[in-house]
Amino acid sequence: MPWTGKSVLITGVCGSVGKELLRQLIETEVASIVGLDNNETELFFLSEQYAADPRVSLFLGDLRDRDKLNRKMNGMDIVLHAAALKHVILCEKTPRDPVQTNIIGTQNVIDAAIQNNVERVLFTSSDKAVNPTNVMGTTKLMGERLMTAANAHRRGGGPIFASTRFGNVLGSRGSVVPVFRAQIARGGPLTLTDEDMTRFIMTLEQAVRLVMDSVFLACGGEVFVTKMHVVRIADLARAMIEELASRYGHAPEDIKIRVIGSKPGEKLYEELMNDEETRRTVELPGYFVVLPAFKSVYEEIDYSYPGMGDVGISAPYNSSVIPAMGMADLRTYLGDNQLLAEDACAY
Repeated sequence: MPWTGKSVLITGVCGSVGKELLRQLIETEVASIVGLDNNETELFFLSEQYAADPRVSLFLGDLRDRDKLNRKMNGMDIVLHAAALKHVILCEKTPRDPVQTNIIGTQNVIDAAIQNNVERVLFTSSDKAVNPTNVMGTTKLMGERLMTAANAHRRGGGPIFASTRFGNVLGSRGSVVPVFRAQIARGGPLTLTDEDMTRFIMTLEQAVRLVMDSVFLACGGEVFVTKMHVVRIADLARAMIEELASRYGHAPEDIKIRVIGSKPGEKLYEELMNDEETRRTVELPGYFVVLPAFKSVYEEIDYSYPGMGDVGISAPYNSSVIPAMGMADLRTYLGDNQLLAEDACAY
């Protein structure tokens, strides 16, 4: 097992992805896990949950605190960088904060990793980093670029840096599933931005599996993109009404859907890869790997992966051109992954 004996640092350990990373890492033979987060209340409850496991140590910390990052990274082998400001509208209203956290904070993580000579650093990015139309997506794209640049300048066995891109993690905090659930519980209406809006979807387990796999697949500087389903948000709303209305004492036909229009900076479709990136992308059975645009400065990197095809794919990975799930398949997907269970949105 590649995790055996490793010491792992998770930033943003109280977030949806951070909590699931912690849960899955506990099931491996890691030597120790250090978690950082600036959410005091969530950190307290998470500490109580794992109080019986001596491998877990959770601390208050912020990406903007360079000294704290440097101290907590001492002795770490792997860094899983999941902390970020990620709500599009809030980041748009106060752009200075996502710049401080998502860009400067990521550079602080990189600097601390180099200073402490960790083995590997993985940055969790977003589909909104592709051709970004908002501040949040732009800061995540810059985070990817910083990771790739850090890897291009590594030498003498320094840390390997890489990134992953997620689609929408259904059921996580900030996803549309808990919003629709609450609206259904109230008897509607469900607010929909556009009937034609499509999104890539994945479960929290799939998102974290991408991170866990990518850590040791990475050769350095890449962006890993998982293959995932596409859904029309209107279909998701209707499927949830059909499945949940009766639980809250409502007839499905009585719950209406109200179209409110797209929010500022919001796309009708999402992209996990753009046209330029297709020329330097490798396809694996479960993933795409976007190779760095610029060569490493100090060393030649052999980008070889199990089951890889040729470099270059025929089309960008775009939710507007990939067939969306049908209603029957969508309802099965929601049920099989327990995304409509009462505790599905606990993260």
